[in-house]
Amino acid sequence: MEQFVTRPVRTDEWQKVKALRLEALADPLAPMAFLESVEDAAAKPDAYWQERARGAAEGVHVRQFIAETPDGQWAGSVSAFVEPVGGADFLERTVDTDQAHFVGVYVRPEWRGRGLTDALFTAALQWAWSLEEPRLERVRLFVHEDNARAGGFYRRYGFRPSGLVIPKPGDPAAKELEYVYPRPAARR
Repeated sequence: MEQFVTRPVRTDEWQKVKALRLEALADPLAPMAFLESVEDAAAKPDAYWQERARGAAEGVHVRQFIAETPDGQWAGSVSAFVEPVGGADFLERTVDTDQAHFVGVYVRPEWRGRGLTDALFTAALQWAWSLEEPRLERVRLFVHEDNARAGGFYRRYGFRPSGLVIPKPGDPAAKELEYVYPRPAARR
């Protein structure tokens, strides 16, 4: 297997953040996997992408992880953000447990099936469990009901369906399934 480094993005990498996001949104599965169109993302000014990279690199409650090849190519990414108890989630519902939410999962087609998503999720989970305030009790994500490949990976990795099914924002005829990964019990 080729080698890659999994790490958080850096503030000065906003152009790569933008390029990878636009590539992800242009993927044939993007309408099922993402809530944003490539056209909407491409129309955003550079200041948006600079702030997005800064927040993902320096923010206390958000982090974007990338997998980088030895030649500097970004092969994939996942973002994680904290949803604290009492706050509102993306559906404007009150959050009842301190949790992280994984979004923006994307791996370039030529890197799929090589363990890269495992490495990205491991890095993001390590970050989530390292937070002291708030101490997160679980991580969650949503997957489109028809995205069997992603659902299969999440289950293999250890995420489990919670039973929560929501209409896909922007497409109420489609359903999204919540998957959760509880905080591991402390070892004695």
